[in-house]
Amino acid sequence: MAPESEGSENELSLPVDDDALDLPAPEAGTHGQRVLDLLDKAIALQTPLVQKNIARARQRNPEATPAEVIRNLERIYVSALTGAGAAVGGTAAAPGVGTGVALALSAGEALSSLQLSALFALSIAEVHGVRIDEVERRRTVVMGIMLGGSGSATITKVAERTGQHWGRHVVAKVPVATLRQINMVLGRNFITKYGTKQGIVVLGRVAPFGIGAVIGGGANAALAALAVRASRRAFGPPPPSWP
Repeated sequence: MAPESEGSENELSLPVDDDALDLPAPEAGTHGQRVLDLLDKAIALQTPLVQKNIARARQRNPEATPAEVIRNLERIYVSALTGAGAAVGGTAAAPGVGTGVALALSAGEALSSLQLSALFALSIAEVHGVRIDEVERRRTVVMGIMLGGSGSATITKVAERTGQHWGRHVVAKVPVATLRQINMVLGRNFITKYGTKQGIVVLGRVAPFGIGAVIGGGANAALAALAVRASRRAFGPPPPSWP
């Protein structure tokens, strides 16, 4: 999916916690927990902004159908995430920027990427009329979408449910105790996928100028495309009208 320019519609302003950049380097044994803590922080920061995000996607056409709004949300997300990765990659690799500053910039962008992804997943659920009031359910939806096919397989296996569109079943029918079991497995997979791979991408952004932008933008574009496909599998076709 190629990002489209939507003017101000694509400009997402996300709160970034500066304290996250000031934390000491984690020990090897705590790295995984820190990744999950950052994810929880991203979910907490973005949950109150879901309605605003949907309103932004509707601003050019207040009468837009849910299907049109979902397409706009997808376009905004892909564009914002790809642009953030490319911008940080280019800046981090610019002449005169030290490695320490470059890594700090990339760490900040990683947190922003988590926030963008959490906001996207929760917004898609809301458009589908799926209200997610419990933190465990929000974690399941966000991690399940960010992990793509492997997340979907884990959720349906542990929940012992079959069929399409797990997003609705998880929110409506799966007990919280089962969700905790699902999230433990998803959490380990999330650490493996994003804790390790994101570190490789961060180092890649400190490449010669130009190459870093390509690596950052390309990695984020791939992440966004994965999440978009997973969200369609999770919730199925858009509702014909607003709930």
